[in-house]
Amino acid sequence: MVHSVQTVDDYLLHLEGKGFQFQEDAIGFIFFGKHYTNASDEIINTAIELTLKAQKSFDGSFYVSLLETLISNRVNTRNAAIKFVKENELLAI
Repeated sequence: MVHSVQTVDDYLLHLEGKGFQFQEDAIGFIFFGKHYTNASDEIINTAIELTLKAQKSFDGSFYVSLLETLISNRVNTRNAAIKFVKENELLAI
């Protein structure tokens, strides 16, 4: 399945349309992580997706930690991020 890269705002609207409700603090964590790591929207969206899959809800500290790990390992695409977390057994997805 090919995912087109959306802006973070568009991705959050997409998720809200599927029933995910993000509290104001969660939105704050998402954009803090984006600015803190200077990550692309694709990596931010992937980190949100993986956080939701792993935690069943949005956990800001988990998300920021995952984002830092992806960036420090120079992971820069969704597919590379999924491969990275599987190979390093960071998440059971």
